[in-house]
Amino acid sequence: MPRALFMCLLLKLFKKIHMRDTVKILVILSMAFLFVSAETFIQGYFPMSGLLAVMALGGTLLKGYEVLAKRLSGKFSKIWVGAEMLLFVLVGAAVDISYVGSVGLAAVLLIVCALIFRIAGVFLCLLKTNLSVKERLFCAIAYLPKATVQAAIGAIPLASGVKAGDTILAVAVLAIMITAPLGAIGVDVSYKKWLHRTSIKTY
Repeated sequence: MPRALFMCLLLKLFKKIHMRDTVKILVILSMAFLFVSAETFIQGYFPMSGLLAVMALGGTLLKGYEVLAKRLSGKFSKIWVGAEMLLFVLVGAAVDISYVGSVGLAAVLLIVCALIFRIAGVFLCLLKTNLSVKERLFCAIAYLPKATVQAAIGAIPLASGVKAGDTILAVAVLAIMITAPLGAIGVDVSYKKWLHRTSIKTY
């Protein structure tokens, strides 16, 4: 409840007070860091997810001020170019390459099984759509790559002192190494054959 109230107040602030989009970006980033930091301080009193709070902040902004949300999305995309490089460099520095080879075939089978369920989930979500089988298969391939989430949270168990933290991080890195190129190649090869451009009517 306090988070929802805070998000609504922030939305009203953006509507009432004129400020540059750059300032709004800094305000949102500050709030995001505040939410994530607050999770650690108040977890002893009541459970809170800082990441979910950040997602809710973005959703509230999109729902209540769509024009601004789309405008800021483009600016965040530019920031993400640099942040993405920093994220993967830090993950690469944290992972012990020797553990990637030690996780073995079981980890590969685990990743393959997870991808099969992911493909099935995509097909299930698209049952009521007008997409053809080839278009649905393309959507499934486009959902294969796993990188950002694994890079962002894969090292958390290791940093938290979990006994199998090295193994968890190694599996996360292995998932990136397998799915990222697989999805990129699959999308690049299949989109010309399975997708067709259609004209969109505007009214």
